[in-house]
Amino acid sequence: MPVPPVPLDQLIACPCCDALHHATVLGETERAACVRCGTLLVTPRTRSFLHVIALAFTAMILMVGAVFFPFLTISAKGLSHASSVFEAAMAFSEGILAPLSLAVLLVIVAMPTLRFAALIYTLWPLANGRPAWRHAARAFRLAEELQPWSMAEIFIIGTAVALVKVAGLASVSLGPAFWAFCALIIVTALKNAFMSKWTIWRAIEQS
Repeated sequence: MPVPPVPLDQLIACPCCDALHHATVLGETERAACVRCGTLLVTPRTRSFLHVIALAFTAMILMVGAVFFPFLTISAKGLSHASSVFEAAMAFSEGILAPLSLAVLLVIVAMPTLRFAALIYTLWPLANGRPAWRHAARAFRLAEELQPWSMAEIFIIGTAVALVKVAGLASVSLGPAFWAFCALIIVTALKNAFMSKWTIWRAIEQS
């Protein structure tokens, strides 16, 4: 006897390995993970939403410090110069390198900030038990599309490689913005760990 097909709205696919699972309603303290790779699939709605909102707010505050505070100080032969990420980007704002300045600000600053704001806009009413705001689905879809282009982590890796080369020519000291970027990477990783895309889409559809 053939097995009847399972409705698509009762299935959930793992975003990492594409394994299909039956979607079930969880309790307040339960979490569902992929049986193949362990990726988080479903979390309790209220708790996960509040965690993501708090971490997104924290990331936006850290982003302000990471952009405008001194990033590093270079000293050589009695001279020293401290620069922030914003000042470094604006140094190329004229002439043929102006597109480079714009690209740095977009990829490192604007896109991550916009993604955090879109997540807060999407989850704020849902976390407070109210219907989703208008265009919440578009905001969350925008946040997902911006994720591959938010490159604060790549910026830190590139900076670390550059510091190894510069350290032999001058004395380099790291400023508060560097550590703000490091904290931003940790906060972003925690946010991704708490966020269940299936739970968010389900809450938007139900509201």
